[in-house]
Amino acid sequence: MYNSPIENPSTDIFIKIRKIVRAINLESKTLTKEFGLSIAQLLCLGHLEKSPNYISNHKELMALLSLNSSTITGIVNRLANKGLVTRMAKGGDRRTTNLQLTASGIKLLEGTPNLLHDRLSKRLKALPHAEKMQVCKSLDLILRALDAEHIEAAKLLSIEEPVNPEEQVKTLET
Repeated sequence: MYNSPIENPSTDIFIKIRKIVRAINLESKTLTKEFGLSIAQLLCLGHLEKSPNYISNHKELMALLSLNSSTITGIVNRLANKGLVTRMAKGGDRRTTNLQLTASGIKLLEGTPNLLHDRLSKRLKALPHAEKMQVCKSLDLILRALDAEHIEAAKLLSIEEPVNPEEQVKTLET
């Protein structure tokens, strides 16, 4: 039934969880080192790239990343300081701004790799529904064992897919 070379399945589970965490950390470090960006910054740029006229707003980014307003402000400030996005007054009202991806931002995105969760998302979509449900149930079991089911986390997002922030807000409210 269990075909792992490790005698203790519990140890094997811990090792596999550590590998997942390490893969995420390594990807984050690589993005920072090679592109000077965090994963959240790259997701913001990717969202702008897929938005009409490369324009979005603060509220949509909050829904996209499931982050609070001040965190989004910090992300946008860093992107603007790097010249990757610009702020534009929305309809002449300076209190409300839109964000637009700049030519530098577009050029940078051309050289960035697919994110780990993009690759995972693609592979999960290829799995039969029953296997996806099995993975989901196994992860739920691990979350319960860690007493972590109450911890909030953003959805896995794909830069290749446009996000409808209104749908995400509805999901977050339920």
